[in-house]
Amino acid sequence: MKPLPELMSFIEGLPEPHILFDTQYRILAANAAYRRQFSPQQSVVGRTCYEVSHRFSVPCDQAGESCPLARSRESGQRERVLHLHHTSKGEEFVNIELAPLLDASGQQAFYVEKMEPLRVAQGQATAQGLIGRSPTFLHMLGLVARVAPSQATVLLLGESGTGKELVARAVHEASCRAAKALVPVDCSSLPENLFESELFGHERGAFTGANIARGGLVEAASGGTLFLDEVGDIPLTMQVKLLRLLETGTYRRVGSTEQRHADIRVVSATHRDLDQMVAQGRFREDLYYRLSTFPIHLPALRERRDDIALLAAALLSRVAPQRKLALSDSALQLLQAHDYPGNVRELRNLLERSALLCDGDTLEASHVTQALQSGRRGSVVASTPGVAAPGALKSVAASALQQIARQHTGSRAELAAQLGISERSLYRKLNALKSG
Repeated sequence: MKPLPELMSFIEGLPEPHILFDTQYRILAANAAYRRQFSPQQSVVGRTCYEVSHRFSVPCDQAGESCPLARSRESGQRERVLHLHHTSKGEEFVNIELAPLLDASGQQAFYVEKMEPLRVAQGQATAQGLIGRSPTFLHMLGLVARVAPSQATVLLLGESGTGKELVARAVHEASCRAAKALVPVDCSSLPENLFESELFGHERGAFTGANIARGGLVEAASGGTLFLDEVGDIPLTMQVKLLRLLETGTYRRVGSTEQRHADIRVVSATHRDLDQMVAQGRFREDLYYRLSTFPIHLPALRERRDDIALLAAALLSRVAPQRKLALSDSALQLLQAHDYPGNVRELRNLLERSALLCDGDTLEASHVTQALQSGRRGSVVASTPGVAAPGALKSVAASALQQIARQHTGSRAELAAQLGISERSLYRKLNALKSG
């Protein structure tokens, strides 16, 4: 069964990248926008969508990905997924919206896919932005892609150092407000007596030192996004005024009776347990529900260890931009075995210390070990979170040490030197692994 020429013509005229394909995944048509963006050098007609987009030899759901066609067959309706696609510029995250087209008997006969690149994240080691491709990262990014075009308030939940401001910026830049400002507010650093005037502004003479009228951060974010970082630190006295802003979209400058309208979208973030704070009476329940229309959990670095190689390459280009440093396999294994209570921020610091300790072009395990030993704890977090242990290698899981030893082709003395420990210490550790 062939699609109608009118349908082919309709797809060709759409401004966004679209393809039309059949139930066997064969591409029947690709419009000009798709060809420019995803395959400028060769035709895609007659090839399968999974081969063109992913270089797969089997459909996405058979290769560990979420397949919108398979999901549409199951649900009988439109489906949206976030995929990492091959493009003329390399791999890029792409929002896919698939719509099934039914034949006269009501069966799915064709599918139309619309594709929108999500330019706020990368699946490769680029210099800036969100970086990753692990399942937990992709899940988080999929939620960002889904909520960003809306006006919903977003609450980012995650440990310190997980990149909450980067995610807030991603939400803003993928929204219809991207042309306007993203205004961050560090709620933890504002004294209670200045919080209201900083947020809402003040009139001349409103308090001692207010010699001129001044707009606040809400006004600065007009038309854009207000990012309330560490929202769990907002004083209770201010929470009710913030609630009024979210409920009515209005506020007053300090010292004024005039109500002003706020054209803003609010994204907030915290590392605190707001549920517990609500139960303890330290955070208003009504404000919590206003802020958490769409909560997104940001995974800790230990929950996305597969991304450490990508992150390390990108971070090295930032902390040592002139040197083009590489990571040895054993150094990467050490990095991947660490638990990172400080998350990506800690990884960056560790890499910067390692780079300063390295005189060559390659970071070895010995440089990482020295950097771990000179960290702020004076010892390294062991494989059990929260437990400190002397000696850098106690932060390495037994499997990582075994893998390093198996891959090493030189002498035991060379391996010990590479790891930055004595040969006798290495002998004891290897014996302990055998006996364990």
